[in-house]
Order: sequence, then C-alpha cells, then structure tokens
Amino acid sequence: MADSPLGRPVNRVDGRRKVTGTAAYAADQHPDRMVHGHLLVSDVGHGTIRSMDTAAARSAPGVLAVFTPFEPLALAAGAGQNWVPLQDTLVRYHGQVIGIVVADTFEQARDAAALVRTDYDETPPAASFAAGIPTATVPTGGWEPPVVDILADGVTSIDEALAASPVVVSGNYSQPSKHHNAMEPHATVADWRDGGLVVHGGTQAPAGHARSIAAALRLDPAQVRVLSPYVGGGFGNKATTWADAVVTAAAARAVGRPVKTVLTRPQTFTVTGHRSAVAQAIALGADHDGTLIALKHDAWSSLSGSGSVFESAPGTTSRMLYRTANLHVGQKVVTLDVPPSTFMRAPGEESGSFALECAMDELATALRMDPVALRLKNYATVLPGRNVPWSSKHLDECYRVGASRFGWARRRATPSAVAEGDWWVGMGMATAVYPANRFPTSVRVRLLADGTAAVSTASADLGTGMWTVLAQLGADRLGIAMDRVRPELGDSALPANFGAFGSASTAGVAPALRDAAAAAVRSLTEIAVSDERSVLHGADPAGVEYRAGALHAGGRSVTFGALLTATGHPAVEATASGGPGGPPAEYAFHSFGAHFCEVRVNRWTAELRLSRITTVVDAGTIVNPKTARNQIEGGMLFGVGQALFEGAQVEPNGRIANANLADYLIPVNADVPPMDVHFLDHPDTVFNPAGVRGVGEIGTVGVAAAIANAVFNATGRRVRDLPITVEKLL
Repeated sequence: MADSPLGRPVNRVDGRRKVTGTAAYAADQHPDRMVHGHLLVSDVGHGTIRSMDTAAARSAPGVLAVFTPFEPLALAAGAGQNWVPLQDTLVRYHGQVIGIVVADTFEQARDAAALVRTDYDETPPAASFAAGIPTATVPTGGWEPPVVDILADGVTSIDEALAASPVVVSGNYSQPSKHHNAMEPHATVADWRDGGLVVHGGTQAPAGHARSIAAALRLDPAQVRVLSPYVGGGFGNKATTWADAVVTAAAARAVGRPVKTVLTRPQTFTVTGHRSAVAQAIALGADHDGTLIALKHDAWSSLSGSGSVFESAPGTTSRMLYRTANLHVGQKVVTLDVPPSTFMRAPGEESGSFALECAMDELATALRMDPVALRLKNYATVLPGRNVPWSSKHLDECYRVGASRFGWARRRATPSAVAEGDWWVGMGMATAVYPANRFPTSVRVRLLADGTAAVSTASADLGTGMWTVLAQLGADRLGIAMDRVRPELGDSALPANFGAFGSASTAGVAPALRDAAAAAVRSLTEIAVSDERSVLHGADPAGVEYRAGALHAGGRSVTFGALLTATGHPAVEATASGGPGGPPAEYAFHSFGAHFCEVRVNRWTAELRLSRITTVVDAGTIVNPKTARNQIEGGMLFGVGQALFEGAQVEPNGRIANANLADYLIPVNADVPPMDVHFLDHPDTVFNPAGVRGVGEIGTVGVAAAIANAVFNATGRRVRDLPITVEKLL
C-alpha cells in the first residue's frame, strides 16, 4: 500500500469515544433487573473469624442477600491467590474479602455492609518487610533462576573477583511496595443468561479472565463470555482475576439477577495485587579504565503468603545488561501476611534498574569517568552466560542520540557545581532494558461485501492503543484506508489471545494478522477465478495479484467488495495464529533505551523539581509514533512516581495506612516536566516479520535511577532509599 498508515502518527480510533464519554466501561453496563454488590473486607491483619452478625444488614432496605464464610457462595478455585474466597474463616491479611452484600442500589449495599459486625480471634501478622529479611528464603518460582553465577576461569567466587578488583563500589538500595491505582477501579457486572455467564469487567486478558471465572464456578469455559472493550488503565493489575470478580459472579447466580460490584479505592489496595517491596545489595568491581571485572547483585522481595508473584530484580537487569567476566545475581523472598503481590509495569526491571544504574553512576564517580562512557566501555554484544547475540540491539545509538538531544556535554561532573539562584541544577542518566515478548495469538481477518474489513482478536486496550494498532495493521496488509477497517477486541469469544501485558500485544498481533490477511486473500482469489459471476473467472490463480483492496489479472480488476457482492458471498475470512518469535537458542530478545534528566533542588528547602527529561528508545519498528510516544511518556511518568512519590505505608497490624489517593502520592500535572521522546525505529525482523517489539513497559525502566543520579549531581547526596523526599535531602 503506497500510502500505508504504518509508521504514521495516527490519532486513536477510539479517542473520540473516550473523550466524549460514549465508550462504555464495565461499570457503565446496566442489564435489566441489575442489583449491586458491596464487598466486606477484614479489618485485622491475621487470625480467624469467630462470628459475623449480619442480622441488621439483612433487614436493611433493599438488601437481597448477605454472603459470608458462614453463609458461603459455591466457589471451587481461587483467583489471583492460593485461597478460595468465603470458603473458610481464616484471615490471611488486612483487607481480605470476607463477604458480599447484595442490594437493589449501590448505596443500599454499601450502607448495609457497614452494619455487619465481625468478631475475630487475632494473631500477630508478619507485616514488616525489613524485619523479615533475615529469614528470607530462595524462591521456588519466578521468571528467572534465583541464583546465577558466571565466573572467569580460575575464579572460585564473586567475592574473590571483587576483592581482586582495583576499584570497588557497593551499596544497599530499597523501595517500598507500590500500588497500580488505575483511573478505573476494578469492576464486574455478572449476568447469567441462556445457561451461561456474561461478565463485563475491565481486564487485560478477556480469555484468561473467562477461564479463571469458569474454574472458580465449576463451569465449562465455553459457558463464560467476558466483554472488556474498554479498560481504564491496568498496569498489570488487571491481567489477573481477583476475588471480587468470582464472588460477584457467584452472588449473581445465587440471587438470580445480574450483579454489579465496583471496588472502592481503598479496596483496590487489598482485594487486588501490588508491586513487591524490594531491598537490594549491589557491588561493582572494575579496573581503573572502567572495565567491569565483577558484578554482584542480590535482592530480597516481598511475597504474600496468599501467593501470586514477586519482583525478580537482579535476574531481569544485571543478568544481561553489561559485559563482565564475573557475575552473580541472587534473589530471595520475604513471605508476609499482606495482600498478594502481582505484576506491575516492568516487574523486576523497574526495581532492578534502580539499584544497578545508580551503582554504575557511583562507579563512574569513583573512576572520575563520564557515566555514558562507562556504559559504552562495558557494552555487551552477546548475552552473558549464553554468548548469543541480540536479535537487534542499538543501545549505543540510544546513548549517543540521547546525549546529543539532551545536551549531556554541558554536564558538570562535580556535585553542586551548577547553581541558578537558590537552585542547584544536576543531570543524570540511566539505561533501560526490557525483554521482547510474544505470546500465542490468533487473529481473524474478515473481508465484507460492503468493502470494509473486520480485524478481530481477544486482546484488550488498556490505553495502549490496540484499537488503533489493529486498524493500522489491517489497513496496511489489505491496502485500504483505515476508516474501512473495523477493529474488534475485548471479547473472550474472539480468536484466542493471551492478553495485553508483557509489552507483547503488538508483536504478537502483527505477524498473525499478516498471515490471516494473506489467507483471506487466497480464499478471495479462489472465488474470483472459480465463480462464473466473477470478472476474473477462469484466470490463472498464480497470475492474480492483490493490491490496494482489489484483485488484478490480465488487465482486469475488481475490488473485494464488488467481487463478494457479484458472487453472492457476504464475506470471506481467515484466521491465523502465531507464537513466540525467533529461535531462542540463536538470539536474545530485548528492547533498550536511555534516559537523560535534569533536576533542580532548592539549596534552602530541599524542594526537588524535575525540570526536563529525554528518552531514546530502541524497540524495533514503531507502528504509530503518536501512541507509542504516549506509552513511553506514561512509562516515564511511572518512573517519576517510583523516584519521588510512591510507596505503601504498612502498619504493624498489616493495614495499609495510605490506601487512598489523598495519602498515596502519585505524580500530577504540575510534577510532569517537558518530555522529549525519540525512537530509533530499527526493524527487528529476526524477532518477527513485522520487526515490531513492545513499548508499554520499557519507558519506566531506569527513570528512577536517572533522577537519583541527577539529584546526586545537583547536591552531592546519594539517596538509595525510594522515594526521594525532602527529608532525605535536608
């Protein structure tokens, strides 16, 4: 297609619907006879429920039912954790779901829930991450091996390699647990109809959500359909099914009416998951010229006793980022009586990059070496340990382009060397790395007699731009205008899709859509040459060419819409599937980037302002620079939150003290500096034929380190415990 929309900054096809309020999210659904659910959650950190007095709630106006462990719902499996809601009286953490009230209106359900009186037999919870570190254990699960040692010949341990290094820097880094806080709280509308269950829910994985709910309710997966066309943010927390969804579905079955449950903001902190708290110890050994000799990186991550996942920090960053003869990464977990930890944007990379990239800055300071030059000195061209090249890597270009765009050459290496009035000005930089992922994906392309096309897959768009990506990719492969392509997603009944997470959606959809479009054209060609009503009847199929939405042969041509209309076919379609790309034994797959930022710190009050930031990204072909830039800017803002604002405050009884948007600080408009984003746009055709890698998560990796490094350059103070607050700079 000569005027293909690929690579163009196309507006979101769903943008007008979202800004005008016509996009219907889960909580906007109102099926006939719908009633409302309100969750009951525990207000102790550990123990057992002795009794629950629900009499007043049951007699309150509009109440249909109250379900508790003493009047349980029929559930067979957990969701997002290793326990089944309302099937026992054990309290595993503060804020655990222990019941649901169903009433005619939301207000009636909420008010009745406040009337329930619960008595507990309390036991002290293990809620302190710091106190649990001495008893941390090696995990049995996780994405990366918990311990990796790569040692040079003749070296017996990483400590021996460090001891032999002429220059050594070491430090301990930490950050608290963090919460996703998407604009849209988790919501479920469960509607039983025609022997099955229809669920409206904001989820990143409609098909996976349907399977989880089916397992919890002992249903055949074919009996559950999940609809999630619009998702108001997720950041990983809506990739998993949580207790609220299965409890709502079971309650709807029990009362015989559709039930809607929308979590309150405090409930989103405990009913759903969060990012682990992480403590890290890192040591770097180098020669005087900056050559890394040894890198030792250990981490301790919080893990809920209720299960789910934890941050795997060293294995996702130090494991592959720099060339060194001796490498050790180690991971342990601290099991706590807290809500489940789960995926959160760049899980592992976000926390691991903070420690590694700050340590690299400390080494550069010790060596009196430019931080960019140090990274280039230790540039890895093969994956350490496996010694295979990356499918495509242009991180060195990210450094050089970023330094030029930002004006890095003006940086003064001496801390507090630059002042403007009452403000010290500092510059910092850091590296970003994130794996290039592809998950099993199926896409259907359907060519219609009216000259339009439908492109369908059971993915989701949580603000990532998948609505637009489908339209762009479909228009490119079919050679038609974008407004003639109808994207379809957010429905578990569509062709199978693993879901929108892991920065894998576009990379999975693009090759599957390419194959489906080609197969649909082959079917179209078969109709054209075999049907007597076709103007191309009798043509040699090998001589038929498809371009710009039409078939051409022997000087004759016909658009697919006209052909289907003439031959009486309403449509022709094809579905194609794809899986992980590229031969893992031959290549490593990652995206890369570099951040450069400037901060200003008031010399009298220690007020910190992030004044500008430049990010250069190497993520393969960029399908839509506008939506991709939006993703990177969102990731950068995530990193600002990590660096300067975010952190759960867990009390000794396990209660999260700041479980609201007044006390849990996140960046707001006034905290966002000018952001300069640049894409290298080098296709990675080894990874997939479209050359595409994801951009949803890499933008946040390394931002906190760049800010911390800039703060050191401005003030001479090295803050290793996030967030960086005024108190830590005074």
